[in-house]
Amino acid sequence: MRQKRLGVAVWIKNPRVARNLRKFGTIHYVSKRLNYVSMYVDAEQIEQVVPQMERLHYVLKVERSHRHEIPTEYNNAKPDKAKEFDYQLEKNQLMALAESLISDNNASAKSDEKKERSVSI
Repeated sequence: MRQKRLGVAVWIKNPRVARNLRKFGTIHYVSKRLNYVSMYVDAEQIEQVVPQMERLHYVLKVERSHRHEIPTEYNNAKPDKAKEFDYQLEKNQLMALAESLISDNNASAKSDEKKERSVSI
């Protein structure tokens, strides 16, 4: 089973020291220009890990991600009628194109059979 992880941004003095943060969690990205590390830490250990990282001499600041607090399910989302119409129109056009391609292939196959029959006679 997957462990719940929380995102953490760690501002550091030098990007070379980013390797030392591996013992606290999984490093996702290291920015050399802005000197920060984006990483994931186990949710159960985050209360102990953040103060430990803040005490390191090469860490300037530790910011916790609030992404897990943002709701991703919306109850009152009304579908857009214009988009639904566009999707339906596009679907109908694709179906008509597919049918025309299938009928063209069948017609060309029949004409090829007639040519083969006339050649063999």
